[in-house]
Parts: sequence; structure tokens; C-alpha cells
Amino acid sequence: MDQESYQQAYQQGLSQAQQKNYLAAVGAFTEAIAANAWGADAYYQRGLAYFDLGQAHPAISDYTQALTLQPDHSLAAYGRALARLSLKNLPGAWDDIEVAIRVDPKSPGAHQLRGTILRKQGNLPEAVNSFKQAAQLYLEQQDKQGCRRCLEQVTALTPQPVEQERLSRSAPSQRAAFLEADFFKQLLVRAERGDFRGAMEELAWAIQVDPTDAKAYYCRGMLHCKQQHYRQAIADFNQALHCISPGESSPDVGSIFRNRGKARIQLGDYLGAITDFEQALKQDPQDAAVYVARGNAYRLSGKYVEAIQDYSQALKINPKDALAYYNRAIAQVCIEETQQASEDYQRAASQFCEQEDWENYQKALDSLKKLQKAMPRARPEDLTALLRQRLLRLVGGHWEIAERLIQQLKQKRPGMAEEWYLDRVIQQIQRDGR
Repeated sequence: MDQESYQQAYQQGLSQAQQKNYLAAVGAFTEAIAANAWGADAYYQRGLAYFDLGQAHPAISDYTQALTLQPDHSLAAYGRALARLSLKNLPGAWDDIEVAIRVDPKSPGAHQLRGTILRKQGNLPEAVNSFKQAAQLYLEQQDKQGCRRCLEQVTALTPQPVEQERLSRSAPSQRAAFLEADFFKQLLVRAERGDFRGAMEELAWAIQVDPTDAKAYYCRGMLHCKQQHYRQAIADFNQALHCISPGESSPDVGSIFRNRGKARIQLGDYLGAITDFEQALKQDPQDAAVYVARGNAYRLSGKYVEAIQDYSQALKINPKDALAYYNRAIAQVCIEETQQASEDYQRAASQFCEQEDWENYQKALDSLKKLQKAMPRARPEDLTALLRQRLLRLVGGHWEIAERLIQQLKQKRPGMAEEWYLDRVIQQIQRDGR
């Protein structure tokens, strides 16, 4: 161990990091580690430099090494929590921030990060408590800016008293949304994980505090849709629109009309759905998803030409819209345009394959097979090409691997169609997890 070389390289690394020359800092800290592999701080500082370079994985590796050498290194635990949070590893970030707080319970930054993790986990009450604790610690350290940031988080996540005049329709600009957008996003995540009851209780509380909160009604409508309670969903979407005054600028208006239209489709109200989608398009004429949705409403109401026009418009906006190809194929089958339908099913399958959406990919293939059976001139090589494309992706572009598996299968089951061999090899690879 060369202590002098270590200190020289270490100080050089700190200097480079202070000047935001993070790549040079990494090099200097690497020299320090070479001189003294037992220096936890060098690993920690290099981890900081890596993180500032946007390289979370090597940063985590260095923080881990620092904690191995010095388990009570609270800064390394904090740094690893932050890096893991950037990778959306909430459980890992939570474990690390708990270590950081246990080692240094007076760290305001650690409590603030704990509040952020709790908020992202959807635990709003505990998040508020952590932000309050962080604010108090910042205040004790006379860091007014840090204290203010935490208090703003508390305000954003805490319901405020709502005066009667602020709830009136005459002063919509004074209505305050007491929860930030993340609150509603987290409720949707909680519902997707199965906690519908908890999410609904939170929304009922939000609406009780501010009966004019359009976001709360919209979010509850979305949850009703997920539970297939479409009438309740439409009622909430109606209330959300009622809370937004005519002419008021709100990015949610188009989304409300779009999702109310989708709910109306489920109830068979195709005309009402088409009207809603037209309103959504007034908000955003370039929303390809709305054209697909309106196309579905037209198709289900028997207006196949109008449906095809909408799907085609969606594809002009987004040429890779797999659902637009798939639904246009369905509409084309309805008017006996089987050749065009076959081509669209193939394009849909290709796009689903690119997106690795294997469930819809299989649906497109099944529809194509069914259609091709009814088409005497259908070309089997089209389906073979799609299967080859999927198989090539599964073997990472190494066709020699696929060829070997195909030949092995041909030896076991000779005389089958090429499509059969391709399909069976694909199934075999997916089953074996290769």
C-alpha cells in the first residue's frame, strides 16, 4: 500500500469531481484504489463520479465495495439507494436508505430520500412524515432551502382546508389540487397490483376534501374501467368534465373524452363513443390512438369504410401502430377485401414481433392463418417469413442455431411442412427458456 500515492490520487479525484470533470475523476480514484484497495472512501467517491456520468450500475458496484469495507458508511448506503432508485429498484433503495438512517439518523437528505421512496411506493402518509422530519433536520442545520423543498413536498401530499367559495363554479381558477400528479399515478399502480379497495378509499377521501378535483374523478373512472364497471366509470368521467369549466385549459380533457368513449364502446353506445372521440381529436388531432378507437366504434357499428379511413389516418401518424394494422385487417375482411386484410395481418404480426408483444403477435398469426385457409391463392411463404423472423429474434440473430434445431426436429418428424417445423422450434425455445 502506497499511502502517499493514494492521497495524491484521491485529492486529484476530488478536485476533478468538484470541477465536474467526472471522467477524469473516475481515472484518479481508480489510481487511488490501485494504491490502496482498502480505501472505502475512494470506492465511494468513484461511485459518485460514475453516477454523475449517468452510469448507475458501476456506481452501485463501487458503493457496494465501499459498504463491504466499511458497513457503517452511511454516505455509500445513501448513494446506493439513490442509484437503485434511478433504476426503479424500490425494494433495494428502501433497504439502503434504512441503513443510511440507522447509521446517521440526523441526515436530512436521507430522510428526504426515504420520503421520496415512500411516495413512489404509494405510502403517502409515511412519505409526509419523512418529509416533515427532513424539513426539521434541515432547519436545525440552518439549511432554509432544503427545509423549504421538503415543506413543499408535504404541502403537495397533504389535503388543505377548502373554503366554500373556492369550491364554487364562479371561481374555477382558485380551485387547488391538493395532491400532486404522482399521487394519482401511484393509485393506478396500486390498483394494478390488486389493491383496488385501498385506491378507491384514497380517491373517496380526495373527492371529499375537494369535490371539484377533476383529476380525482378521472382517476376513479379509470379504476372503474379496470374493474369493468363501465357505467360508474362514465359517471365519474362526466363529473370530471363538469369540474373543468368550458374553455379552461387542461391536458386531461382529451384523455377524459378518449376513455369515456372506450367505456361507451363496452356498453354498445357506439354513436356516443364516436362523439367522444371527435371531442378528443379536437384536443389533439395527432393522437393516433384516438383514430384507432374511433375506427373500432365505426367498425362495431357496421361502418367499415369509415373505420378503415380512421385506421389509415392513425397509420399516417404512426406507421408502426400494430393495433391499427390489426383492426384495419378485421374491417377489410368484413368488406371482402381479403388480400389487403392478409397484408395488414402480416404487418400487424411484424410490428407485434418488433414490440415483443407475443400475445397479440399470436392473435395476428392465428387470424392470418384462418384467413389464408379461406384464400385459395394465399401464399404460405408469407407466414413462413414471419415465423422465420420471430425465430431469428429468439436465437439472437444466430440462424445457425435455429437451423440446427430445425434439422434435429426434421430427423425426428420427417415429412412435415416447413411452417410446422418453424412453429414447433419456436414453441420449444419458449418452453425451455433458451
